[in-house]
Amino acid sequence: MGPVIEARQEIRQLIENWALWRDSGDWERFATVWHDDGRMEATWFQGTATEFIAANRRGWERGVTILHLLGGSSIDVVGTRAIGQTKMQIHQRAAVHDVSCDVVCTGRFYDFFEHRDGRWGLVWRQPIYEKDRIDPVDPAAVLSLDEDLLGRFPEGYRHLAYLQTLLGYEVVAGMPGLRGPEVADLYARGREWLAGSTGHPAGVHAGSPA
Repeated sequence: MGPVIEARQEIRQLIENWALWRDSGDWERFATVWHDDGRMEATWFQGTATEFIAANRRGWERGVTILHLLGGSSIDVVGTRAIGQTKMQIHQRAAVHDVSCDVVCTGRFYDFFEHRDGRWGLVWRQPIYEKDRIDPVDPAAVLSLDEDLLGRFPEGYRHLAYLQTLLGYEVVAGMPGLRGPEVADLYARGREWLAGSTGHPAGVHAGSPA
């Protein structure tokens, strides 16, 4: 087995561990997926991996329900660096205007990995949000959405953002989608990362806040 195949297998394991350990609240093992300068970007959070873990702990303790399902991965490895793209779904359940609802958002995890100190680790995760939907848990329930609030967010995650805004999160409106300048910029950063660019791929100093 060649080194690239071994690297892809190790990285795929990290991707799977991220979802399983985060969704089950296994925070100590979840922390091992990241490098020390790891960062996470999401609709509701932008910051360091350490801050992300703490925010997830707080949500977990409040009963916030966010789950992740993974699909296939494409992993490009160049030396000690890699870019992984993994099909995924985000599932979140919460009350929307007193109606219990499920939001399903389909997209990709776009991940920047590096091999340091004998192991692969995650340096930056930026999801790509492609499309989403919202459904009442009870199919007989009637749900009416605020069109003005819904229209504040991109098509790829507007229902997820709607629910998260009602929960009190400050949701970013400029996340990458299936097309557009945001995702084009992300792809460019991925190419630069594999080509050996210096500095953090998220464009921040290691450990700095969002």
